[in-house]
Amino acid sequence: MTAEAATLRFGPIALAPGISRLNASAFMLASFITIGFMIFINIGNAYVLNENLGIPQREQGGVTGLFLIINEISLLILMPLAGILSDRIGRRTVMLGGLLIMALGYVLYPLATSIPELVVYRALFAAGVAGATGMLGTITHDYSQEQSRGKMIALSSIMIVLGSLFVADVFRRLPGVFQARGMDGITAGQYTFWIAAAAIAVSCIFLRLGLKGGTPAQPQDRPPLRVLVRSGLKHATNPRIALAYAAAFIGRSDLVILGSFTVLWGTMAGLDQGMGTAEAVKSGTMLFIMANIAALFWSYCIGLIIDRCNRVTALAIGTALGTVGFTAMGLVDDPLAPAAIPFIIMLGIGQVSCFSTAQALIGQEAPVRERGAVLGTFGLCGAIGIIIATGIGGWLFDNWRYAGPFVLVGLANAVIVILALIVRLKSPGTMPAARDAI
Repeated sequence: MTAEAATLRFGPIALAPGISRLNASAFMLASFITIGFMIFINIGNAYVLNENLGIPQREQGGVTGLFLIINEISLLILMPLAGILSDRIGRRTVMLGGLLIMALGYVLYPLATSIPELVVYRALFAAGVAGATGMLGTITHDYSQEQSRGKMIALSSIMIVLGSLFVADVFRRLPGVFQARGMDGITAGQYTFWIAAAAIAVSCIFLRLGLKGGTPAQPQDRPPLRVLVRSGLKHATNPRIALAYAAAFIGRSDLVILGSFTVLWGTMAGLDQGMGTAEAVKSGTMLFIMANIAALFWSYCIGLIIDRCNRVTALAIGTALGTVGFTAMGLVDDPLAPAAIPFIIMLGIGQVSCFSTAQALIGQEAPVRERGAVLGTFGLCGAIGIIIATGIGGWLFDNWRYAGPFVLVGLANAVIVILALIVRLKSPGTMPAARDAI
């Protein structure tokens, strides 16, 4: 391995040895499509509940919470398995398998005629999400050198936001376009979901050609399966990994609450104002888009903070921003009103800050040979957090206030801030440029 190969750069990012610019470019494509299509199922869910099934508005918060719980129970079981498999058969294989299962979920979802059918299709979709999103986090850390990890997370986050904006903006319009051409509402929704499935399948061709195969460890160095199964919990004795697990418990809840209840709240507000279903969902989706635009512009800033700070300090900053962004939504009465815009912007900043800083900390601390398994446990903690947050959040949405899920997650972020400060004082760890840490 030459020094030049070891320091190959992808823009501002120092790539890990053995990683090419083609590999990095393919990873950016994966970032662009994976989370966008993972989240769009939640946006499309509001359309299916109203147009296909005719679920009463007062019941939709609980139904949405149920679907998210089913989704996360599936992730709870499958995400650690995906991480273990990736340490044995490679990241690319697991990611492509996951994306193709997601595409199948998109084919089936708009065909459902009852809640039980949707539950089955959502569980199938979640199996794909476990493989695809689990590998997205793992590859983030495989492809960059430690001193550039914050920038890699930032650039990946920017692509995630751009992809989420693209998917949400383009696909939210399609039902209206198809209806304008004479289709009924149900058929228009089906065509929208099926185009999403086709887009995922086509993307898989490019990812197969661009992502690096295999695992970071050589075959003779790969840990035995029994070691990988135990490694996620074993490494929780490291207080910084334990802190990252706790942050995952909240960080992924941030993402799902933003992607689900923001759209649902906006949709309800639109329906209350007399909009049709397609128009109300479009208005709700605009809130999600607005929050992601804010996250887009903030992503590189939080990346710079991550690379200049001790990673525990960065996590404290990120979760503090999450606390402010989510709890402030409790002050909003009408999310579609112009006065709500600053709160939506802060919501996006808080979400991406919490998510990115947790990713950076776990990436620094996870051992290379067992990284997939440790990140699988990281994802497992996130799944548990989402089950609890969406279950309680759905009840709060229906029985207290539409802002209830956001306030809940904001308070949970505040708990992580306290834990991060304790770990910073007692076990701060190090970073590559230790002299620049604060």
